[in-house]
Amino acid sequence: MQPIREIQGTPDAEAFRALVAGYAPVVLRGLVKDWPLVAAGASPQGACDYLLGFDGGAAAEAFVGQPAIEGRFFYAPDLRGFNFERRKGSFADLLRYLLALQGRENVPAVYAGAVETGRALPGLTEANPMPLLAGLDAEPRIWIGNASRISTHFDASDNIACVAAGRRRFTLFPPEQTPNLYVGPLDHTVAGQPTSMVDANAPDFDRFPRFRAALDAALVAELEPGDAIFIPALWWHQVEALSPFNVLVNFWWADAPEQDMRFDAMMHAVLALGHLPAERRAAWSAFFDTFVFREHGDPAAHMPDGMRGVLGEPTPQLRGYIRQYLMRGLQKG
Repeated sequence: MQPIREIQGTPDAEAFRALVAGYAPVVLRGLVKDWPLVAAGASPQGACDYLLGFDGGAAAEAFVGQPAIEGRFFYAPDLRGFNFERRKGSFADLLRYLLALQGRENVPAVYAGAVETGRALPGLTEANPMPLLAGLDAEPRIWIGNASRISTHFDASDNIACVAAGRRRFTLFPPEQTPNLYVGPLDHTVAGQPTSMVDANAPDFDRFPRFRAALDAALVAELEPGDAIFIPALWWHQVEALSPFNVLVNFWWADAPEQDMRFDAMMHAVLALGHLPAERRAAWSAFFDTFVFREHGDPAAHMPDGMRGVLGEPTPQLRGYIRQYLMRGLQKG
């Protein structure tokens, strides 16, 4: 696997826009090294004390797995269930539970992800700012746990993930490797997004032979406290928390108002087109290539501006009209 490109420090606004437009992952060494949370995270006790200073009494859900899963939160063998249980409690109790596990052997794997800091830890964001994302709707979320491995998955949004305590290893695969990742159920997932069925750390090449090609295209980086990584939307990534106590803060932001519709649109296409005979799938592929992916240029270039409909500029009015059009079509189905 090849290393992920790195830059040092904080890029200026123009350099950051170019980084995002480049649509490739980048490690940002030392981006948040001056965060008070990073300083407090030098020890598990210090991190917990610091975070508890912002505790707003919010609830949190944690994944808890037996030591036998070795930190890999995944499906049960029959795919109907999972190899962990979900436990709900207060965020403060979760922190104290993790602290109590420190220094012990053969402990459960514990992982709590995507906890909204504005709800659970009011004031934490202001104390640990992310100036790169000023003006964007990018509410931070906190991820805490002990040693764990989150299977290869993607996010629909661009993402900056910041390591505040512990070390993490990120293994990334570009979107074009999707057919080589042996993706599991699209609508029955471990934690919201579909995941690869391959254990990337111990792949079964007899069962998943195409995964060799995915590894050839993989990128990897290990991050220390204070480091961050930019992960573009739809890039597959496995995240390993390597230390007995880990804290990460991430920021997702949308590139357009209709971003959340895209996966739903694909799911609808799977239902409507996925089971057609090959010849008809090929015919619809030509339509998608022309009108959706614009493989042959602007499909409406020959029309007047005011008559391009859905192929025109996606104004708020057009978005509203198309949503109503699609809803009427879905109700017919």
